[in-house]
Amino acid sequence: MGVSTSFPETPESPSPDKGIAVVTVDFPPVNALPVDGWFALADAVRAAGRDPGVRCVVLAAEGRGFNAGVDIKEIQARGQSALVGVNRGCFEAFAAVYECEVPVVAAVQGFCLGGGIGLVGNADVIVASEDATFGLPELDRGALGAATHLARLVPQHLMRALYYTSRTATADELHAHGSVWRVVPRDELLSAALELAAEIAAKDGELIRLAKSAINGIDPVDVRRSYRFEQGFTFEASVSGVADRVRDTFGKEGAESG
Repeated sequence: MGVSTSFPETPESPSPDKGIAVVTVDFPPVNALPVDGWFALADAVRAAGRDPGVRCVVLAAEGRGFNAGVDIKEIQARGQSALVGVNRGCFEAFAAVYECEVPVVAAVQGFCLGGGIGLVGNADVIVASEDATFGLPELDRGALGAATHLARLVPQHLMRALYYTSRTATADELHAHGSVWRVVPRDELLSAALELAAEIAAKDGELIRLAKSAINGIDPVDVRRSYRFEQGFTFEASVSGVADRVRDTFGKEGAESG
């Protein structure tokens, strides 16, 4: 359980995974990450990107879903300290994906919710299984945030509709919008992500790093600042009491996370 990374053995390795690091998240039962999990994920992605033998990172997850967001039970148990911690942890994890020195391919299966949207919205490319769904149930969980990243996946008016209703979009719908590269059967997900990563990793290592920096530099939205702005409203909802009111209702419904 936790975050693990597999690295290519050497830059000269003849294996099909040459130049590819796979960062895998595994927090049963639903990949709802605790505070420490978000920081561990950030550290793993940054370390993979710094490795001179890596030219592409695949971000994957074990289990039935890619990510269910933050661990609501931890916040309910620890209160403000957990809220501050998870805000900082999510900020670092999302930023680590965006700022990774090499391209990041997200391999998404099942549900991708809340913080999962922050991860894939900041990834360079998304490959998804046929059963993948994407959404922000934040308003049902007493929280706000990651609209910055959902807006990178769908057009503005659809983003607002999904955000206000807490509905999800399917992998096929995101593929139609151009934000998902390929939709494949679940049992082909990792191989499809690795196939694309291998094509990227075949490029010159120094040049692909320059390309990543150049593309980030022309982004029309500063994702770090935009998400940080959203987090201010998450904290306001908490100190005003409205977050606890909604979150307590959610807890009584017996759900695990959001």
